[in-house]
Amino acid sequence: MRLSLDVASRSVLASLLPAIGIAWLLTRGRFPGRMLLDALVHLPLVVPPVVVGWGLLMLFGVRGPIGAPLMEWFGIRLVFTTDGAALATAVMSFPLIVRSIRLGLEQVDPGLEQAASTLGAGRLDRFLTVTLPLMSPGILAGAVTAFAAGLGEFGAVITFASNIPGATQTLPLAIYSATQTPGGEATAARLALVSFSLAMAGLLLAELIARRMHRLLGRA
Repeated sequence: MRLSLDVASRSVLASLLPAIGIAWLLTRGRFPGRMLLDALVHLPLVVPPVVVGWGLLMLFGVRGPIGAPLMEWFGIRLVFTTDGAALATAVMSFPLIVRSIRLGLEQVDPGLEQAASTLGAGRLDRFLTVTLPLMSPGILAGAVTAFAAGLGEFGAVITFASNIPGATQTLPLAIYSATQTPGGEATAARLALVSFSLAMAGLLLAELIARRMHRLLGRA
């Protein structure tokens, strides 16, 4: 469970800033290829997680176009490591964060940004002082939802990071191993209950955070 929490936390921290940028581009940007970018961002939601894991293995493996330079120049190996499990989890949960942030951003009144502009606020200043606080319910809810989803990621993690006890064996992989072990039904049931409880707590927390932030921002 500790490893699962660590992997899910790393995945959210790695995804949050890129997700804010992508969500802003998809919501406010007008550029060629916007629909293609939108489709690519949401692709992990519709393809089998094993396919995502295989793609990461091809890209970040020790002989991959990204993994080979990382290993040769910086000594960084992601495949079959805890960092690799966090990367696979981040890729799978990234669309959830982007989707939530977009919903939060769509509720921001552009008139408030225009008012700040007339008062002399620059683009970055408007974003940091007006847009970002107003879209914060979506950011927080998306982060918590992605964290809860990351706790249950299986296919991409086992394909890219394998099932190594103490290194990449998160709760779903431990449940899988228990079901493959004679007499492991009780262990699998206990781990499944823990996984269910964590996921439910995460979803409830995301909803509570969103409601609380909406009340603070006067939207309730």
